[in-house]
Amino acid sequence: MTTTNLETDLPTGHEPLIDQLHQATRTAGQSLTSLYQHRAHSALTDREAFYRHQSANLTEETVDRITEQIARSGVKYIYYTIPTLKSRTVAKMVPAKHVVRNLERGINFHRTAISDLQNDIFGNLIGGITAKEFVALPVPDTFQQYPWDGEIGRIFCTTYEPPHLPEVGGRPLGTDSRAHLMRTHQLMKDTFGLTMKSGTEPEMTWYGKSIEPVLIPGHSPAYQVENLEGMRPIYKRIQEYATSLGFDMIETDYEDQGQIECNWNFDDAELTADRLVTYRQICSQVAREFDVEASFMPKPYLGSMGNGCHHNISLWDANGNNAFVIDGVEELHMSQLGRWAIGGILKHAAGMMLVMSSTVNSYKRFWDPGQFAPARANWGLDDRASSVRISANGRAEMRVPDASVNPYLSHSLLLAAMADGIGNRIEPPAPGSTGDPLPMTLGDALDAFKADEYIQSTLPAELASLYLELKTDEWARYCGAVTEWEYKQYWQAIP
Repeated sequence: MTTTNLETDLPTGHEPLIDQLHQATRTAGQSLTSLYQHRAHSALTDREAFYRHQSANLTEETVDRITEQIARSGVKYIYYTIPTLKSRTVAKMVPAKHVVRNLERGINFHRTAISDLQNDIFGNLIGGITAKEFVALPVPDTFQQYPWDGEIGRIFCTTYEPPHLPEVGGRPLGTDSRAHLMRTHQLMKDTFGLTMKSGTEPEMTWYGKSIEPVLIPGHSPAYQVENLEGMRPIYKRIQEYATSLGFDMIETDYEDQGQIECNWNFDDAELTADRLVTYRQICSQVAREFDVEASFMPKPYLGSMGNGCHHNISLWDANGNNAFVIDGVEELHMSQLGRWAIGGILKHAAGMMLVMSSTVNSYKRFWDPGQFAPARANWGLDDRASSVRISANGRAEMRVPDASVNPYLSHSLLLAAMADGIGNRIEPPAPGSTGDPLPMTLGDALDAFKADEYIQSTLPAELASLYLELKTDEWARYCGAVTEWEYKQYWQAIP
């Protein structure tokens, strides 16, 4: 990959948006990537952030709207919810009658809740028991009623340093991955004039005696109507709940033993991320109702498809035009701006693996040949072997993310990588090129993340540090585990 000269090599006259970005670069007096990075760091020092959010929560219009919604819905209890760094969710339940109080005061959590209160390999709480609390203010527009129990509602929260703390009080909490995506996406809009839209493809595996598939040796069970019929009660209930929660469900298919993929329409990146987190909760609830197990484990079986979560992304200008498309070109293609975006993604593909494939088990996808999991940083036109596949005009499919991904972090890093690619005009190699190998273990991914200074710099320092600590500990635990494979290999190996 090469970086083109900002002044002499910039193509003009073909894509109007490129001319606009060129002018914005001249006005800024620096690359838009540098401007993007500067703004990202400035946002984290804003001590008025808590008070602006609180003030917005307490406007008469907001209070009237949320109290009316709750009264009309019949919700009696609300989960004040925060996504954690490891793709789980934590919450406190508060009776709905206290919503106005919570709009003002928020909910306090111990700081280690954001990392699932995880102990390290030595039994010490990561973050420490003496860590201070943070305060979570609800985001009223995210209030929803659970369709499986109409008395329960859910509202996402944004987290802050408690206002009373000296020096940092009122600032955004740096380890909040959901809030980080909101900021990152807004920076892309403010700096480049571009909105990121995304649609994910969450594969997952279901297990239970009532839904065992028909398997024929040498044949894939994919797309078989009989297997889809076996999952009919499951997917119908998923569709019912998802539709009730505002999803535009578009397609479901059976892909491998116990594996189904339910897709919904693409939307702005933060809405897609929220829906993916909600979708996982839907599936967990459906599994309870049918006495089966639902798993987002990336690679449950060797010889079968892993559970991926492809991200289909696109960038749109302020006029609603897809920036990955060249007007009048019908054959499969990618615009110049889109190629620069891909250039940034490929440049940082290895450094982003710690987020895109975030568990020890994630890397088993790449060691099982013939299962469509990419192992190199490359791109291609409708090429399922590539890590970035141009599957249709106007979108790029990221094929590395798996079912355990934190969608707030994955989309944040894709935005940051594209900001580098577009701002510095990074040209990718030709489509179909071999590409550099990607990390093949979580340990390799840790090294690649630490080696990518740009990717680390686009995350709040405390988020990058905490995430690195969590994943380093996970790798240490795995390296210290004695597995069944080792018993089979070594128990009777000598003499």
